[in-house]
Amino acid sequence: MPDEIDRYLLIRVIIKYCKKVNIEIDKKSGFCFGVVKAIDKAEEELAKGETLYCLGDIVHNGKEVERLEKMGLITIDHEQFARLHNVKVMLRAHGEPPSTYEIAKKNNITLIDASCPVVLKLQSRIKNAYDADADTQLVIYGQNGHAEVNGLVGQTGGRAVVVENEADLSKLDLSKNIRLFSQTTKSLDGFNILIQNISEQKQDAAKFEYSDTICRQVSNRIPNITTFAQQNDIVIFVSGKKSSNGKVLFKHCKSVNPNSYIVSDPEEVVGLNIDLTKKIGICGATSTPMWLMEQIAETLNRLEK
Repeated sequence: MPDEIDRYLLIRVIIKYCKKVNIEIDKKSGFCFGVVKAIDKAEEELAKGETLYCLGDIVHNGKEVERLEKMGLITIDHEQFARLHNVKVMLRAHGEPPSTYEIAKKNNITLIDASCPVVLKLQSRIKNAYDADADTQLVIYGQNGHAEVNGLVGQTGGRAVVVENEADLSKLDLSKNIRLFSQTTKSLDGFNILIQNISEQKQDAAKFEYSDTICRQVSNRIPNITTFAQQNDIVIFVSGKKSSNGKVLFKHCKSVNPNSYIVSDPEEVVGLNIDLTKKIGICGATSTPMWLMEQIAETLNRLEK
């Protein structure tokens, strides 16, 4: 009889401590192909054992940057880049302005160019539009100071106007022709609202053209995020604080499911004080590594114990 009781108690203990939180990780979240390309190139170069610099954070996710820096990647800014000579430097997926390539040539810097093909195509379109008609106002819907936007503005010699919302339309001369492009990771809804506002406010004689240059790797995630947020009681959205598309996707996620929280580090979930008996979904930005979302899940499981 005592042996049977001991076995029963042992089973109860095993059940208690093996209990898992009801967690689902969104398999459609994580790196887009442009980021995958950049990370793969970095790992390939670092495996050679040579010194490798990266101009700016290789991806807007601090944890992934830390991982690669432990492998030897050295992150530098543009001022440091301009002082380097005879070294190897990686260009991240966000793209760079022409001045970066000019400095590299002058200083004998070997570039490992991991610029996203979608961004490079957009840069080319903006440059062609500027070269064809310098009098038309080139406008970029994007985040001021963002790495990609800096590269886009650089195609126009710094003359393109960056607008983030309707309030920025005061920067434009609405009596002159306007050509509008968008940063690849901006909200499609926001872009359409901006088109409507410019159309309504411009003078009749002014021409207004626009090109939807938003990457579908980002915008196509909106329907998936919608479904995912609806299917879970609580959503943990994992994103780096600098991620532009992370802000767009989380804002949408929060609008669908008010019980959504954004974190950038596994330890941040400890302070959320969420109900672990609920169904919890974990998703992330196009700059969020899958391994980080898995760490968030492991942390939640440890909290249950």
